[in-house]
Amino acid sequence: MRGGWYRPPLNSLPTSPICHIWRNHVTPSAVSGQSAAPTHGCDVPRFSVIVPAYKVQAHLHECLASVLEQSYPDLELIAVDDCSPDACGSIIDEFAARDPRVRPVHLEENKGRGQARNAGLERAKGDYLVFLDGADSLTPHALRALAGRLKETEDPDVLVYDFARTFWTGETVRNVQAAQLTERGPAPFRLDDRPGLLKVLMVVGNKAYRREFIEREGFTFPPGHYEDTPWTYSVLMASETIATLDHVCVHYRQRRQGSMPSTPGTTTGRGHFDIFDQYDRVFAHLDTHPELAHWRPVLFRRMVDHLSAVFLGRDRLPRGSRPEFLRRARAHYARYRVPGARLPARNWLRHVLIRLGSHRTYRTLWAAAQLKRRVAEGLTAAFRGVRAVTLRLHYRLQLRLPVQADRAVFSNGNGRGYGCNPAALEDAFRTYAPDIRTAWIAAPEHHHTVPTATRKLSPDTAAYWTALARSKYLVSNVAFERKLVKRPGQILVQTQSGTPLKRMGLDLQDRPAAARGTDFAELLRGVDQWDYCLSGNRHSTLVWERVFPSGYTTLQYGQPRNDVFQRATSADVARLRETLGIPEGSVAILYAPTHRDYRRSQRHMLDLERVLRQLGPHFVLLTRAHPSYEQPLARSGGRLIDVSEHPGIESLCLASDALITDYSSLMFDYANLDRPIVIHADDWAAYEAARGTYFDLRTFPPGVVARSEDELIDIFATGHWRGSRSAQLRAAFRERFCPYDDGRAAERVVRRVVLGETAGLPAVVPLDERHPVPSVEDGIPLVLDSSRTGDNPTASPLATVSTPGVSVPVVDSP
Repeated sequence: MRGGWYRPPLNSLPTSPICHIWRNHVTPSAVSGQSAAPTHGCDVPRFSVIVPAYKVQAHLHECLASVLEQSYPDLELIAVDDCSPDACGSIIDEFAARDPRVRPVHLEENKGRGQARNAGLERAKGDYLVFLDGADSLTPHALRALAGRLKETEDPDVLVYDFARTFWTGETVRNVQAAQLTERGPAPFRLDDRPGLLKVLMVVGNKAYRREFIEREGFTFPPGHYEDTPWTYSVLMASETIATLDHVCVHYRQRRQGSMPSTPGTTTGRGHFDIFDQYDRVFAHLDTHPELAHWRPVLFRRMVDHLSAVFLGRDRLPRGSRPEFLRRARAHYARYRVPGARLPARNWLRHVLIRLGSHRTYRTLWAAAQLKRRVAEGLTAAFRGVRAVTLRLHYRLQLRLPVQADRAVFSNGNGRGYGCNPAALEDAFRTYAPDIRTAWIAAPEHHHTVPTATRKLSPDTAAYWTALARSKYLVSNVAFERKLVKRPGQILVQTQSGTPLKRMGLDLQDRPAAARGTDFAELLRGVDQWDYCLSGNRHSTLVWERVFPSGYTTLQYGQPRNDVFQRATSADVARLRETLGIPEGSVAILYAPTHRDYRRSQRHMLDLERVLRQLGPHFVLLTRAHPSYEQPLARSGGRLIDVSEHPGIESLCLASDALITDYSSLMFDYANLDRPIVIHADDWAAYEAARGTYFDLRTFPPGVVARSEDELIDIFATGHWRGSRSAQLRAAFRERFCPYDDGRAAERVVRRVVLGETAGLPAVVPLDERHPVPSVEDGIPLVLDSSRTGDNPTASPLATVSTPGVSVPVVDSP
């Protein structure tokens, strides 16, 4: 096997996902590589997915395919052609001809989305109803996630799940109220137990409804636009049992202005006046159910927000109709207002607008608020200008004072917390050069990560500029302040941030997506200030000296941040795992993907919930988002632990038993622990095209390589993640990239740079004589899935995971 590349046999790959259907007795594994989903028989599918279609021909194929290609096939798809004038009806018929799960419905006249859904409701046979608009789509494995959660919560009346908005620009943004969908606490529950659920977008398509409950209560969709409003409020308030699923199951397409005129929220028309009838229905439902009276203040506030959003929305109301809309809104305000109810301070202006029905008054108050804001902003800008001039004068004054030989200043990634190579060197300074006083530059929110013995500096303060002007030693893993004046007598140490796999420096000149407007002349000006550049291996040395050409001295001493791997003890590992909340006896996998230069936003490369379910109950996933992203990969919950904000990546490495990554330089550091590494390289071609790499990771990996999510799961199912081949690949990788990381790299740097020693530096400990601290899982015998390998498992169940259903052998060529 060359490079540990994982490849499924060609005959295991489906040729046409739509043709692999459960009614023809083809198992789900033929489609997605998962174990078969339970079925309820041809007459009673688990899900009835109802899709109304009107003027969405450009997106309907994607919508229907997203349903039929689900890994959970126990469904019926009721596609309703709402007398659409385009090709929607033909597309539905084409899908019905290929897949008997599709039940086409053609309405003789256009009745609107609500009535089209009602037509689907009349024909639905499934246990649960799922509504999907013709321009939207289900995410992969969404129905499997729903089925699992429904089973866990004993078939509630309603299951609310998460969604994301997809824009025509290609950007995908998750629901901002996703925190309301956390699965902690009792489940199922009633709306009274978690009223915050009403903050989630009140639409039909982010919920699954038990059909018996809907039929028993007699719920149907009203005519007109905004039909979601009375349906969702009434259904949620009537539900005896509600559950949530913190998982994005549907993508809502956000339509470009002027496209697809079937959506009232994005077009101009009289249809927006239907909102008044819909809220009449909401409050009529409250009137007929006195036990729900306590919801009236909440729904009143929601109505005011909704009405004001429609009125203030751009190009929604037809020309000349705005005064009429305000008159009707004022009447609704008076009709449904609850005397004495507290109004939210944040939206007081909107309440003034609707209560008075006067746009002129609203604009006057709005203008006053804007004027107040502008005055405050002007004063703030003036203060900042004066402060900037003062700090610039202060810095010039400090540059005239002597450099202090007993001062050193450190930073990590432009103001991040204490960590990486600069942190290891700062600690070594205090150990081997205790006469030097150290300071750390960090944003105030990261000050708590800095040791108490180290002075804390906030960027762009007087103390910060004093330290840059007068400290003899300047240590960082990125470029220092652009305005920095390197003085005679100062020593600047560039530590770098690990071993480079992706292209860096001048090698990005022909990679605009990765360079992102880099000023290469300015970059080289900063490089010319370096006195020393650290390197962990010969590969790094050759790269640094080519892409950052200047007269500095390269110190090929190892990566200081990796010293801890040789010094840590088993007690340290146990303490770290307890701090992170890793259950005793669990296998902890650190998942740390890198940044993608070719994407505008973060995209989940893996369905983490699904991976964790497949791995089994003894596994825990520690998810670490790249620092360039502001959002975590997943919210912590159960066996999924977000560690994106943890200050020390080295601690996370020590606490874990294995690493899953793609192209992150973390793999080079993690290899020092001699623990399993699995590479998930499902977009190698795109990454290589956008960023470029210095070698083909697939041919020289630190462990087994997976090309897909199913292959990744199968690597763990078969035990290859920590098998003999994985160990062989890791050994070769360590020999090439970890020759100097013996636990004394930081000491060598300090002795050379600070103490001036050029001879007698600590000798490098050979690889075969190093003994990094073992992982908790290291002592557990390897267990392979006998259904995959033919072995007879006899050891601990920690290595036995549920299998995805596709046999993926290790082959000799990539």
